[in-house]
Amino acid sequence: MNTTSMKTVKSGVDATNRAFEKAYNQGDAAGAAAVYSSSGQALPPNGAIVSGSAALRGFWQAVMDMGIKSVKLETIELELCGDMAYEVGKATLSGEGGAVADVVKFVVVWKQEDGQWKWHRDIWNSNSPA
Repeated sequence: MNTTSMKTVKSGVDATNRAFEKAYNQGDAAGAAAVYSSSGQALPPNGAIVSGSAALRGFWQAVMDMGIKSVKLETIELELCGDMAYEVGKATLSGEGGAVADVVKFVVVWKQEDGQWKWHRDIWNSNSPA
């Protein structure tokens, strides 16, 4: 893939990540779930696979309800693999008053749908000891 195309992919990935942050940070679980592909899945630590928009919305609402008030995503690595991409990154999860609750690392498999890059598979775990 040429540089211009990779810049386009990065721009799309960044836009989707910013949309997730904005929705999540505003307490909008439906908006947070909207960044997933039509067959997207979250693979949370110590939990079952979460599939489908209603389940994803419920999952993110539960995370919000447990006190995580904001999320900041940072891309560390982004690679294109045919018509999909993968991202390695870190997320800072903050609670009330901006206090850092956790820092996690993640891998997202990206899929393009309707001209937008969407989260297709989303898995993460904490940097904190068990």
